[in-house]
Order: sequence, then C-alpha cells, then structure tokens
Amino acid sequence: MKSAIRFAVDIGGTFVDAIAYDETTGELRLHKAPTTPGSPARGVFDAVGGLADRLDDVEAFVHGTTLGLNAILQRRGADVGIITNEGFRDLLEIARANVPAAHMYDFSYAPPPPLVPRRHRTGVPGRMDAQGAEVTELDEDAVREAGRLLVEERGLRSLAICFLHSYANPAHERRAARILRAAYPDVSVSTSTDITREYREYERTSTVTLDAYIRPVLNDYIGALEGGLADAGLTRPLHIMRSGGGAMTAELARRAPLMTVLSGPAGGVVGASFLAREQHLPKLISFDVGGTSVDCCVIEDGEPGEVHEAAIDGFPLLIPIFDIRTVGAGGGSIAWIDEGLLKVGPHSAGAVPGPVAYGAGGTEPTVTDAALVLGYLDPAAFLDGEMAIDAGAARAAIETELAVPLGVTVTQAAASVFQVLLARTVGALREITVERALDPREFALLAYGGAGPLLGPMLAREMGIATTLIPRVPAAFSAFGMLMSDLEYEFATTVLRPLSDATLAAVEPAFAELEQQGEEVLSTQGIKPEDRKLIRRLDVRYHGQEHSLGIDLAPGDTAATVLSRFNAQHEARYGHAMPDAGQILTLRVRAVGKLAKPGLRELPATGPGRARPAGSRPAFDVATGEVTPFQVYLRDSLAPGHTLRGPAIVEEGTSTTVIFADQRLTVDGYGQLLVTGAGGDDD
Repeated sequence: MKSAIRFAVDIGGTFVDAIAYDETTGELRLHKAPTTPGSPARGVFDAVGGLADRLDDVEAFVHGTTLGLNAILQRRGADVGIITNEGFRDLLEIARANVPAAHMYDFSYAPPPPLVPRRHRTGVPGRMDAQGAEVTELDEDAVREAGRLLVEERGLRSLAICFLHSYANPAHERRAARILRAAYPDVSVSTSTDITREYREYERTSTVTLDAYIRPVLNDYIGALEGGLADAGLTRPLHIMRSGGGAMTAELARRAPLMTVLSGPAGGVVGASFLAREQHLPKLISFDVGGTSVDCCVIEDGEPGEVHEAAIDGFPLLIPIFDIRTVGAGGGSIAWIDEGLLKVGPHSAGAVPGPVAYGAGGTEPTVTDAALVLGYLDPAAFLDGEMAIDAGAARAAIETELAVPLGVTVTQAAASVFQVLLARTVGALREITVERALDPREFALLAYGGAGPLLGPMLAREMGIATTLIPRVPAAFSAFGMLMSDLEYEFATTVLRPLSDATLAAVEPAFAELEQQGEEVLSTQGIKPEDRKLIRRLDVRYHGQEHSLGIDLAPGDTAATVLSRFNAQHEARYGHAMPDAGQILTLRVRAVGKLAKPGLRELPATGPGRARPAGSRPAFDVATGEVTPFQVYLRDSLAPGHTLRGPAIVEEGTSTTVIFADQRLTVDGYGQLLVTGAGGDDD
C-alpha cells in the first residue's frame, strides 16, 4: 500500500523546521536547517531536502512563515506610497495621539517615525459619508497624478489606498485601484477594503499600509517557493497558514499577504487546540519558544483566544488573529548589560551570526550559550550531532560579557540569564491569564519549539502550574499543527446598528453577501460543497462602549438570545454585565473548507516502570540552586508507562527537556512527556 505523505514547513528567525507525516504508519520525521535571511526560500528547500529528494508523492504541503513579520520588525519592507482623501495625508502620523503605557510618565518620549514618510503620502478629492453615499465625486485625474508623483517621481513600487468611510462603500477605492493598476501594471496596489471592511480610519490605514509594505517581499518569496517546490515534483497546491488559524492557497496569500504575518506561531496554536480537544484538556496554555521569541496563547475548551484588532511593533492592524502574546526572547536572544542591569532580548543573534557557540561570527552571549554553560545542552548532540558547537567559546563569552561586569561566577551569570528570561515570560502570561481573571494554576502548559521543553518546566515551577506537556517532536510542533488546519477565510462589514430583532432581519442581506463571498473563495480553492462550512458572528458591545466581543449567531437566534450570550461573556471576561442596550458593530462570516487531518496514535505500552538512563552530566538545578548530577535519557528509549524523577535531562536531538529535583516525568499513551511535581513514589 502506497504511503500518503503530508509535509509542513515552519520558517522562523533561526531555523526552518520541516516535518513529514506518514498517514499510513503514523511516523513523524523532522529535519531542521538554518534560516537563510538572504534567500529565505533556500532554507526551506534545505529543510525539505533533508526529508525527501522528490515531492511527487506528497499529498499536502502547508507552510507557515514569519517573513512578513520580520520585514516589519526589521524595517525591511518595500517603500510604500499612500493615497487617501484630500486633507488627510497626515492621518498615519497623527494616529490616535496616544502615549504607550510604558512611556506614560516619560516626558522625553517621542513616537517612532511613521512607516511611510510624508513625501510619500498624498490626498485626492473625493468623499463618501458614513452611510456610503457619495458626497464628492472621485477626481480620477488627481488619482492619475498621485500615481505619477509616487511611482514616476518618487520611484515607489508599492501603493496603499485608503479612503474615509470606504468600509461602507468601497467604490472609490476600487476605482482608484483600477486606474493605478492599468497605468502601472508592475506596481503592487493594496486597498483597505480588500483586507478589512471595518470602521476606524486610522487602524484601517495602518492595516493597508502594512499590507503594501510586505506585499512585494511575500510575493517574491511565494513565487520562488512555488517554483522550487514544483521543480522538486510537488503537484499539490501550496497552502499558507493564516494568522488567525486555517490555511489558504498561495494565490490568496499573494492577494492578502498581511493575513500570513503571524502564520508561524498560528500553526502551533492550531496544534495546541487540536491536542486540547483530543485529550480533553479544558484549560491549556500554549508555550512556543523559538530562536527569537516566546509566543503564548490561552486555549479554553479547545478554542484559542482570538482578536480582530492587534498591533505589530506599535502599528495597529484589523485582521482576525489569534490572541498571542509575544516576548522578544528565545534561544538566540542576546543577554547584555544596561547600566549595571542584566537584560535578555529583544535583540537576537538569529541564524546569522547566531549564538557564540555556533562559531559563525557571533560575539554576544545568548540564551543558548547560557544553556550550554549550565549543562542543559550536550555540545556533541546538538541537532543530532549535525552542527558543531563550541561550548568553550560560549563559556568565555558569558564570563567576559556578563560574569565579570556583574561581579559573579560564570554559573551565576548563566543562571541569571534564565531568571531574567522567565521574569519577562511570566509577565506576558499574566497579561492573558491573571489580568483576565484566569488562574494560570488551573491550566496545563504545552511547551514546544526548540527551547520550549527546556524552559517549560522552569516556567511551571515559577507560576505554580501543575502539569507541563511536551508533545512528540516538540521542535517542529508548529509545523505539525499546520497539518491540523482547515482552509479558512473571514469576511466582515461594519454596520453600527442597535441590537434588535428588526436589525437582525435587516442585516440578513449583508450576511448573505458575505456568505456568497465565502462560497466563492472556497470554490476557487477546490473545496467540495459538502466540505464547506459558513459560521456567522456578530461583534456586539454596550451602547457607548468602544470595544466589542464576538458572539456566534446561530439560526433562529433572537436579539434577546444574542444579548444574553453577550452579557454572559462580558461578565466572564470583565467580572460584570450591565443593563444597557446592545449594539451591533460588525458582521462576520468565517468560511471553512474541511481538509483531511492526521490523528493521534496511541503507542504500545510497556507497563509502569522506570526508564534506563544513557548516562549523566552535571547541570544547574533551579530547585536547589546548585550544580548537581543529572541523569540523561534518550527520548527514543522512553515508552508509555515509563516514569522518572528529576534531576534529569531527556534528549531528542532537536530539543531537550530538563526536569528538576522537585519534578517527575511520566510518558503518556501517545508518547508525550508529562512533567509534574515530584510528590508520591514511583511505581
């Protein structure tokens, strides 16, 4: 019987993870390759090539990337021109005139410069009102002149169009886009209403600007990727992960590249949600630690938190996105001294030059270098021994750059790197738990990513979390999660009407139009009618509030039913409900195309008992604060039913799990590692 192979690839700031899943045998194979910033597609080909020479027999190929996100964070996107209404060219710069909370009392605070300088922003006559009625006709000659100025004189290759109230009537935006595309077919043109049909002109302008900023970068990358995969024999469509879960075809990703901006972390959240549902874990926190960042998300009853307004490096965007908290601190994060204080991140050594131990030119110590000093990582077994590691260079860098300036030992300096990293991570987790009336001690922690199994048990001790779950192949769990994705796309439109039965009847045609758009998108992606699902949702708020909550709308729901559901969710989220009238802000339709997915497979049980260590080495135990012998186990030797006590280290080539003296590990029926407190005797 011919095996059905499914591929998923996650490209991060340091490594590219490729995973191959055999649907027939349940076998998972992983290969990691360094990220190649100069030519991102090459890193993907290197990772894929480590698993298969040809892709002729691959049934599905899903890809997640942070390329767009990194372009924004590192300011490496395209030079963008903005065309808006006359008199509103400074909207992006004025913004909301808010001062970030971190700088509330900083009288020297100056906002960062806008992504688009003033000389690249221009306004044209034309205006719609808030109801979508034309107040002033669009001046098409002015649009042509704006294009000439920005493209021919300024030399820009990417344009963003955002007009006031276009969410109510996009006719002017669409007409301007047609004019510019006809005049300059080689120039990328983004319109705000192709991305979001929601009000708030500043946020919508920021969103379309970010889309235009990364569009040329993503288009070039996707084109190179598709070409290389086709040369390797791939005949199935390439799918790209969306930031809010689900996947879309590469063609749709080209049209809406901003939807992929957090597609890498989204894959891990999808996988975590899958495990939560399959293993009946009602409360789970995903904890993804890569080379450059820590990404966390709360998952309740198998559903991850989701928002429709977020920010990247201070720039707001209106797209459906998982409610992920990101800390700029991962395995490659640089540890440094600032006025006598130790700090970790947000700067990262990345893949090039990488940590000092990589021997590729890095001179600043990182979290990975500290892990080597503390004995958590085996230099000879790093990446299954495929990558040479210089532990001596790591120790020298920690000593010179951290220990000597701080006046402590090398071990104390390295341990302090992890203490600072944990403090930052705890702060991010409290934002999405304690600050929302959730007790993190009631949750399980799912730790994955290359450094997740190392940091997860530390974090669980710090926050009083009882169970840390380490999945199979944790280093590529985000890629594994991508295999669990359906095709998804969301459509929305702002309505701003009172919540009443009359309104629900009046918005029916608008819902029908959104559903028609969803059907068309799923049809173009080859989804059969029986595999399509359309989900209606309302953004509801109390009259006079600024922000809203998403409420699912089922057939037959009345206004009273919706308001009751909203009140319950508002009380659960904020601790109270109010007697005020409700207001509908936005209509949403999520179009879902069901795809075949691999399932969890139970492994043969060995019965209870202790695993046999492969050796031991000294390492730093955070439970005792001392360097002590740690038993070392190979994960391949652990089977369901095995237990072991800390201090211990479990190695699997691409990831390392560290269990401390007050913890124990149990292997469950799926081969996953459960780290808990060490109470009780071993069986």
